[in-house]
Amino acid sequence: MLDTYLDYNATAPLRDGVRRAMIDAMGPPANPSSVHGYGQRARLMVEDARASIARRVGSMPEEIIFTSGGTEANAMALRQPCSAMAISGIEHAAVLESAPSAHHLPVDAAGVVDLTALDDWLGQQPRGAGVAIMAANNETGVIQPMAEIAGITARHGAWLHCDAVQGLGKMPLDFSTMGVSSLALSGHKIGGPTGVGALVLKEGMPAHPLSRGGGQEKNRRPGTENLIGIIGFGVAAMLADPDVFEAHCRPLQQQLEHRLGVEAPDAVIFGQAARRLANTTSIAMPGRLAETQVMALDLAGVAISAGAACSSGKVRSSHVLEAMGAGDLAASAIRISSGWDTTSNDIDRLAEAWLRLYKQGSSFNPID
Repeated sequence: MLDTYLDYNATAPLRDGVRRAMIDAMGPPANPSSVHGYGQRARLMVEDARASIARRVGSMPEEIIFTSGGTEANAMALRQPCSAMAISGIEHAAVLESAPSAHHLPVDAAGVVDLTALDDWLGQQPRGAGVAIMAANNETGVIQPMAEIAGITARHGAWLHCDAVQGLGKMPLDFSTMGVSSLALSGHKIGGPTGVGALVLKEGMPAHPLSRGGGQEKNRRPGTENLIGIIGFGVAAMLADPDVFEAHCRPLQQQLEHRLGVEAPDAVIFGQAARRLANTTSIAMPGRLAETQVMALDLAGVAISAGAACSSGKVRSSHVLEAMGAGDLAASAIRISSGWDTTSNDIDRLAEAWLRLYKQGSSFNPID
């Protein structure tokens, strides 16, 4: 039985308030497009959730388009017409695979996008190019300088999409002042349910849905709305205060990194020189594969991940760390991501289990 969950960046536990709100909404039949009383009640619930999410990200409610998750939101955003497309080399697979022919912008050793490279590339393109940069990286927690990026793209007449799936609830987001054309959001990263997300699309920009067949979301995304999921997402957004998150998680991050830095001096923490999310630590144990570390910690009752956990369940070297120049260390990196229920005791338990493995060297046998 796993007692310590430190994989919030993969998915966060469903918050109690979210669960209660979803259960309460499960009784009556509810199609928000219906004109009768049941339908109108459902419509009010959808719009309340839309307003809650808009408040959290500083947008207008009408700029929120509900989707099936962050992946769909990113894919919709990247269907915007453009003369050329550039993305960073550390983007989530949802962006990388939605723009397979895009130019990849380099990042520095700390995982921050090279702004000079962005400026130079845009200078070689006709106006109307598209750029996609994530707000914060899912593996390292490194926060990108979105204000500077937005200034560069605006100067060159390019549109800018931001994958804010990991940033929501962990860092301040203000769509009205960020200078971006769109944001991708996801419910389950902030204690909401899986299967629901949103694309925040600047007023006046056309939506490009992935499917056809209905007039929902003001003709911007067809299909009957996922009412229960949307309600849960709205409540989760209301609860996802980034200032509270920062105040809770930052001391835990410092506790962890100080102890591992002292007791495992050859371990490498990635992105430590950059601004990072308060809950995320990407660390490599030299000479020990990430898969071995995940297995050992799992046996010790601690859940963490090796790199990103969004593919087939197989552990592969992180493209993010490779883009940062990590070399062979990428295969030895794990991700520790805390959340609102994480305690100092959880951090101690993780550190003790990880340090036991570190001190065992080549003698470790996971079967013992």
